[in-house]
Amino acid sequence: MGAYCNVDVSLPSTYDVASARDLRLCKQVHDNVHGNIYLDPLSLKFIDTEQFQRLRELKQLGFTHMVYPGAVHSRFEHSLGVYWLAGQSVEKLNSYQGLELGIDRFDIQTVKLAGLMHDVGHGPFSHLFEREFLPLVISGSQWSHEQMSVNMVDYIVDEHCIDVDPQMIRRVKEMILASSESALPKSSSEKSFLYDIVANGRNGIDVDKFDYITRDCRACGLGCNFEFQRLLETMRVLDDEICYRAKDYLTIHKLFATRADLYRTVYTHPKVKAIELMVVDALVHANNYLEISSHIHNPSEYWKLDDTIIKTIEIAPSQELKEARELILRIRRRNLYQFCNEYAVPKDMLDNFKKVTAQDIVCSQKSGGVTLKEEDVAVCNVKIDLTRGKHNPLESINFFKDYESDEKFTIRDDRISHLLPTSYQDMIVRVYSKKPELVEAISEAFENFQLKTYGIKAQVHSTPKKKRRYNSCT
Repeated sequence: MGAYCNVDVSLPSTYDVASARDLRLCKQVHDNVHGNIYLDPLSLKFIDTEQFQRLRELKQLGFTHMVYPGAVHSRFEHSLGVYWLAGQSVEKLNSYQGLELGIDRFDIQTVKLAGLMHDVGHGPFSHLFEREFLPLVISGSQWSHEQMSVNMVDYIVDEHCIDVDPQMIRRVKEMILASSESALPKSSSEKSFLYDIVANGRNGIDVDKFDYITRDCRACGLGCNFEFQRLLETMRVLDDEICYRAKDYLTIHKLFATRADLYRTVYTHPKVKAIELMVVDALVHANNYLEISSHIHNPSEYWKLDDTIIKTIEIAPSQELKEARELILRIRRRNLYQFCNEYAVPKDMLDNFKKVTAQDIVCSQKSGGVTLKEEDVAVCNVKIDLTRGKHNPLESINFFKDYESDEKFTIRDDRISHLLPTSYQDMIVRVYSKKPELVEAISEAFENFQLKTYGIKAQVHSTPKKKRRYNSCT
């Protein structure tokens, strides 16, 4: 298993050609998903930094392990997996089309390094930090972990004096941002297909998904019938774009369907979301005292922020952290925000859907009984799609008939199967009570909101009576 091609090409003087050609100079580690992984000398210079090692302290799935106990794998493992698959992808293209595409060792190293560093700027607790916490404490926050990954790459190179070609680092950063809203203009119009490998902005098929879907399914004890190896073996570059055999259409559909299933059953599990809502509240309470959000402005401070912030809050004696501490203690004792009910937004209402807020629920309460306040209610608007919102992601994928043909084309759903979905996005509204004794009042207000908004109760079943009667002493 070679990590580099043996074709002799010209490379920048800073590139270690000898070590790149000899696996004996690479470090071997065993991954529980991909088996033996070989870490090349340049990548090891990045890995053996305190900034990259921080990823060991970031659980890949945040608080999912509170529901799926095996989901304790880290961003560190995932990053090594993406590094390996990125290298495997570009090397397979090199084996089959290397002379045609002009792939060299510089390209291979660049793609591998992009795979390795794509999550080095990730925040604590999966995506909770950037999507749910920061918008509450920084108005209009546009911060993203992809942009921080780019900043962190520059910081690591400077801080540790890593001898690496500036053009390679520029392309690494472009590849990291390729699928984000802040994508950089490509420094070269050549070999655009290389930007499809790590973070694919064209159609969403990339090795990042290959790794986390496989790894997350295994960690949670779920079956995974998607096999990325088939796509790696059969993909082909046509007109500077990675394309796939037409006969692999359903294999690709399984990729997106498995991802959607993970979102529904794992990433947005009602109990997981309850815990996340509590953690967000705890972080908001602690933010002024610990200045958590201030870390995002400087890589030299940001790398010190990881999942252990929860333990910092939990054991700190400061009176300023009392409310945050109490929320963490509730999580430890499994005294969670109570799930009241949920409903899926009707398909014909998706285009005009506005996020439901705690205020919407409180304003739907009828007179009588307790008076609800916005701080008593938590609302979670969960969007689940196939990576392209309401659009079919397969529409943006190009296929080829066989290896004798150079024609690429798209395939309409109705040409394959009438069993494939006709809708590609779900929006689920979930409501939680922060106080157990208010479950009944909040559940009734939620039902009133549905009647007022849709003219029907959109939820599948009523909130169970035993949950409505729940109180803090039971």
